[in-house]
Amino acid sequence: MSTYRISQLAERCGVPATTLRFYEDAGLLPAERTPSGYRVYGEDAVERLGFISSAKLLGLALEEIRELLEVREEGVCAAVRTRMLPLVAGRIAETEGRIAELSAFAAHLAAVHADLSGPAPQGGCGPDCGCTTTPSAAGPVPVTLSRTRPEASAPVAAVEAWREAPVACTLGGPELEGRTQEWRRLVERAGTRETIPDGLRLTFPATAELAGRLAALAAAEQGCCSFFDFTLHLSPAALVLTVRAPEAAAPLLADLFGVTA
Repeated sequence: MSTYRISQLAERCGVPATTLRFYEDAGLLPAERTPSGYRVYGEDAVERLGFISSAKLLGLALEEIRELLEVREEGVCAAVRTRMLPLVAGRIAETEGRIAELSAFAAHLAAVHADLSGPAPQGGCGPDCGCTTTPSAAGPVPVTLSRTRPEASAPVAAVEAWREAPVACTLGGPELEGRTQEWRRLVERAGTRETIPDGLRLTFPATAELAGRLAALAAAEQGCCSFFDFTLHLSPAALVLTVRAPEAAAPLLADLFGVTA
């Protein structure tokens, strides 16, 4: 039976060694130890990593993946399927909820765009010129992207759980490079960039196409990097993306957005 050191397993599966260590600490990927203390993995680790990666693509949380692995070790596929069904159904409901939010967001953008495309009034801006949306009308439309939505009564610690999330990315190889390039292409379209505590704030043109791309990419990013905190906010004249991350994630924040935490 083949065995792998951590660097060999990382190369074989295209998963960074830092992620393998994170999986071990999270109880997802056990490792044996040599007398000198080096990690050693069996061939079963390759299949186990494949299952973990597949579950991550479905948007499952680490706790859910750990539970599925425990069921999988029993060797009964039907039991794994039975446990996966409600989890996938939950992701479907969550995704449909996000789609509804983005559809409302796009509709509001279209209404603002239509108002701004009409004839401008004489003179300066006024309350009915369309440049400013009053609170009694549609108002700003916030879209907060998070893997779990805390209740309004949740304690601050729960609302800002990203501060305690492990700083580790589950993407590797071409996936990581592709995601990085996607972010860089979008960030180039920002009109302004403002450094804020824990991160930055980017301002974009208020277009439905750009709002959808930013929301989809931020949601995908949280699937592999739960330590990022994204807020997408629409004002009548701009689309604002706020990104925050713990101090330990400064290198990743800088790599994606060109700033430090």
